[in-house]
Amino acid sequence: MIQPTNARRVRPNMPNYGVMPDATGRMLTWDWVERQMHEARNYWICSVRADGRPHSVPVWGAWVDGVLYFGTDKKSVKARNIARDNRVVVHLDSGDETVIIEGSIVEAQTPETLLNRISERYIEKYELDPELDDSGDSLLRLAPAKLMAWLERDYPATATYWLFDV
Repeated sequence: MIQPTNARRVRPNMPNYGVMPDATGRMLTWDWVERQMHEARNYWICSVRADGRPHSVPVWGAWVDGVLYFGTDKKSVKARNIARDNRVVVHLDSGDETVIIEGSIVEAQTPETLLNRISERYIEKYELDPELDDSGDSLLRLAPAKLMAWLERDYPATATYWLFDV
């Protein structure tokens, strides 16, 4: 995948960090982001509690067709937070190969064929059948607004953003 059709790749403008918007030579590609998201074992979901305190928790998930899907108990703290305010930040474990996504979480409306592919990815990654169609949990998906990525060893040259149409 070259990059999502609903996103544009841009160079951030952060001159105090040495990131200049016209220095685009070593920006990351969408294929690099796809690999990081596909291979990640954990995805950190950061939401906000009703009283404004942050809540951050790792979840297992599946990156399928450029979309992050994960399940959660409808009564969990993250599910209650997301039901009240679906804006989140999602990031991977690594600060060396960084992917951070700002966006919103929505209930996944998936046809059976896609549901099967998500289940297959869970089995491949975690050796666990998530029983997504009848578990009573919510199947959620991330709708990104902004994705930030860079390689720490080559920062600021690789600092790259994708801005999504929302």
